[in-house]
Amino acid sequence: MNKKTLIITYYWPPAGGPGVQRWLKFVKYLPEFGIEPVVYCPENPNYPIIDQSLVNEIPDNITILKQPINEPYGLASWFSKGSSKKISSGVIPKAKKQSLIEKAMLYVRGNYFIPDARKNWVQPSVSFLSDYIEKHKIETIITTGPPHSLHLIGLQLKARLGVRWLADFRDPWTTIGYHKDLKLTDSSKAKHIDLEQKVLNTADEIIVTSNHTKNEFQNKTKQPITVITNGYDVHSVRVEGKDEKFTLSHIGSLLSERNPVVLWETLSELIQDDEAFSEAFKLQLIGVVSDDVIESIHQNGLNNHVNVVGYVSHDEALKFQMQSQLLLLIEIDSEDTKAIIPGKVFEYIVSETPILAIGPKDADVEQIIKSTNTGTYFNYQQKAQLKLQILNYFEAFKNKTLTVNAIGLQQYSRKVLTQKLSEIIKGR
Repeated sequence: MNKKTLIITYYWPPAGGPGVQRWLKFVKYLPEFGIEPVVYCPENPNYPIIDQSLVNEIPDNITILKQPINEPYGLASWFSKGSSKKISSGVIPKAKKQSLIEKAMLYVRGNYFIPDARKNWVQPSVSFLSDYIEKHKIETIITTGPPHSLHLIGLQLKARLGVRWLADFRDPWTTIGYHKDLKLTDSSKAKHIDLEQKVLNTADEIIVTSNHTKNEFQNKTKQPITVITNGYDVHSVRVEGKDEKFTLSHIGSLLSERNPVVLWETLSELIQDDEAFSEAFKLQLIGVVSDDVIESIHQNGLNNHVNVVGYVSHDEALKFQMQSQLLLLIEIDSEDTKAIIPGKVFEYIVSETPILAIGPKDADVEQIIKSTNTGTYFNYQQKAQLKLQILNYFEAFKNKTLTVNAIGLQQYSRKVLTQKLSEIIKGR
């Protein structure tokens, strides 16, 4: 008899992006390891990105519970629909470019909605789930954040029912980069720290997606912590071949702070210095791109070489990955972002396309790329090395020898990762 486990998540199809795919894939494979997942998610969420193709991946025999959620973004959009959608999707303009409405929205979001804008869903969820858990004899619940308010559902259910509780952190909480942009008062910062501490010390086990986050949390709690990264899954997407152009593609969001000016400068120099490079090169951006990034690209004279595609479905994103000559991975140059391993990394490494990555030194993602032999990684101070590597890739492109010889990928397959999760659920 399969062990029933309740998964409490905000992101679920038709939501798009990597946040939804982590638990969609876990739910897909958990029954193979003796776990019967029950999913709890909002009935009327305000998803900034929609991907209807992911609906087709929901297993037919899964129980999905839904309850209404009251979110502030509907009211906020009455004042500024554009700003509300941007902020809800994580696109926060630089401070000097924020309008008065955006500044006000960030202040309200940071100080009146702690830990986040989904806090009003906590109490109704606890009331509904308490009855369901007792009626269906569910022994284990899992909360996944962000939004970290979902961990407060777990906190209260643990206190009320004594149910076993696993808290899954896809991103850190108080050290995540955008906290600096929320204009938090000292008292608001203290509330975040207090709530984080309660969650970390009350959950029976903590699951994180990177070693840096594990190291951070080990200084805050004595509860067991396990790293289960995101991963890749098998898919049926096929392409006829690689682009004829020397295409460098970035899949996913490029927010204001994730703006690699050193790369734009390097590409500009290569275009000016090498006519063959100029004729062959194309920069392709698939996903949400901030105005600040577009402005930097234009300032460096890349207008005629860039193609901004915008958000596409997951299957379309896979096609772009497989067709491109190079895949671009960018992370903010910050101590806080060393723990961030974008979900797309794992699809990148199985795309048979070399990865060109730029980020902070000694980040977790650097170790993954190097250990799997799937690309090269540079920090923001390595401009000369970055330029030389792009030239090396270009020469290989011209000689039709631009290939990848990946190793050790199996550990990141969704099925292998789900088995690891199932062992935690069963208490090993």
